Amino acid sequence: MIRFPFDDGHRESGRNIVDESKCRIGNGPDSCAKWPRRKFLKNIAGSAIALTTWVTAAESVPSSGTGTLGDRWSLNSWGMAIDVEKCIGCGHCVSACKMENKIPNQPHLFRTWVERYRDYGDGEVIVDSPNGGYDGFPLPIDSRAPNKAYFVPKLCNACRRPPCVQVCPVGATFQTPDGAVLVDPKYCIGCRYCIVACPYGARFIHPVSQTADKCTFCYHRIQRGLKPACVENCPTGARIFGNLKDRDDPVSVFIRERKIFVLKQHLNTYPAVYYSGIDMEVR
Repeated sequence: MIRFPFDDGHRESGRNIVDESKCRIGNGPDSCAKWPRRKFLKNIAGSAIALTTWVTAAESVPSSGTGTLGDRWSLNSWGMAIDVEKCIGCGHCVSACKMENKIPNQPHLFRTWVERYRDYGDGEVIVDSPNGGYDGFPLPIDSRAPNKAYFVPKLCNACRRPPCVQVCPVGATFQTPDGAVLVDPKYCIGCRYCIVACPYGARFIHPVSQTADKCTFCYHRIQRGLKPACVENCPTGARIFGNLKDRDDPVSVFIRERKIFVLKQHLNTYPAVYYSGIDMEVR
């Protein structure tokens, strides 16, 4: 959109329209007194033509899906869908994530993890996640048979209105134009404000860098046209990742054809992680 600068900083007097913030003082060729209306409109028209040509050229660049960060990233909006009915709790996604992103194999340090839900009825739901599901899930000690049991992968929800970004006092946590929420460790001071603000418990302090860490959708991989490590290593295809702006992308088709839930919808964070097959007890 082209915004014409007819605001309080510009005034019309006779035939001259003056841009007081741009013109020079004095009687030279660029002075305020030498800018007639026709020349001003000619410059605006030239700028509009140049802008249209630039936009047209940008749109003509082929989309290969393997370009660098600057290539057409405004045409992407990354998101993930999770088919809970396909998740078997094997933990391959958790181990692949730790290996890919060099996360220490310590408890409570996870960019993604898996929870097991066992519903015994009458509001009794037991949730456990031994070591984040890294080693899979042992058989429960409880001899009772649940009415229903399933596994739910968790990760950063890449919110469109991320509370973590809002509370970061130094701007270390930021959102990219294609929807990823990232942390710049060079700026992070480890204040933990973002950890407290995240309603999904998806952040932690990295024990080596002492800065905030979280899932990034493996941003270093998707820039090269690859899938996140957790998606690539899921043996059942429970995780689907792609461009939400592309109607024909598998993730868009999945969301359109399934009954979809997002976590903590009442908080209006607008997550970009969508679930199929969960119930209201999942938080």
